Amino acid sequence: MPDIHATRRSALRHELQEAGLDAHLVTDLLNIRYLTGFTGSNAALLVHAGGDEGTLFCTDGRYTAQAGTQVPDLELVVERASAPDLARRAGAAAERYRTTGFESQHVSVEQHDSLGAAAAGVELRRAPGIVERLRLVKDASEVEAIRTACAAADRALADLIGAGGIRPGRTELEVARDLENRMLDHGSTGAAFTSIVAAGAHSAIPHHRPTSTVLAAGDLVKLDFGATVDGYHSDMTRTFVLGEPAHWQRELYELVARAQRAGTEAVRPGAEVAGVDGTARAVIAGAGHAEHFAHGLGHGIGLQVHEAPSLAKTGLGTLAAGMAVTVEPGVYLAGRGGVRIEDTLIVRDGTPELLTLTSKELVAL
Repeated sequence: MPDIHATRRSALRHELQEAGLDAHLVTDLLNIRYLTGFTGSNAALLVHAGGDEGTLFCTDGRYTAQAGTQVPDLELVVERASAPDLARRAGAAAERYRTTGFESQHVSVEQHDSLGAAAAGVELRRAPGIVERLRLVKDASEVEAIRTACAAADRALADLIGAGGIRPGRTELEVARDLENRMLDHGSTGAAFTSIVAAGAHSAIPHHRPTSTVLAAGDLVKLDFGATVDGYHSDMTRTFVLGEPAHWQRELYELVARAQRAGTEAVRPGAEVAGVDGTARAVIAGAGHAEHFAHGLGHGIGLQVHEAPSLAKTGLGTLAAGMAVTVEPGVYLAGRGGVRIEDTLIVRDGTPELLTLTSKELVAL
């Protein structure tokens, strides 16, 4: 979709002009994908503040045909050492690219020295996070990709449950592989991250990786998983119980569900991210479980599973309409079990748009 990518580059040019930069050398592959649509493994992009006429896209010979399809609207440079070559070209036209920003958060000291040598006559200026700030608010095509990824995860989980795939006798690994295969069946190009299937006492480990542990009657079973569509990710957590829930399991689940509702209701444009976290955290603290909720409430999601903004006590900034975020409080009782409930949401004026639609009622399997 060249028009979408051209619009994003136009927004970046506005930021460059505001920062007093003549150009920006983009080397992070996800930022390059965001600005061009290119999905290969080697590329660099030199965005000129004056327009696409002075913008150069570089990749190596393996991707010439791919670049012609995915980036048809930019001048193509074919060179294995993409970033140094674009730096050299900037140096050769130093009057045009005299002050060029670079992604200092993605460039090592050695790479910086190499780029500086190549771009003789150009001032390379640190300009971290410019593209990432643009990525905070999702456009319609991004929201649709995330929505589709969420739908693939929802359908896969429904299929898994319908087939009796979460049951005593199966291992965590078997459940995880089954779930990931079902996401592929529903259009995912791959799991968004290593799926978490945590049974029994393992459910009290926030980021437990599935093992050969066998699911047993009475277990809490926590599933944290996501699909990927067009490079965009979904993220959802649901917690089940195998058999009739014990009183403490119901109590724990209801507490986390209240916190999750409170956090979701706090998601609105202009809300301080730390305040959103605090709203949900206060519910859990009020029940005497403050020390059992040790992670942030949520995070941004898009081309990365975890990206800005951070909904956490230490998070900075405010939410804006169009941001994609998760809300995922949890309470974890070591040696017994834990509950986490997580949704992916789009910040909207008023009520946020819920993208993960699987029921959040406590389900006994």
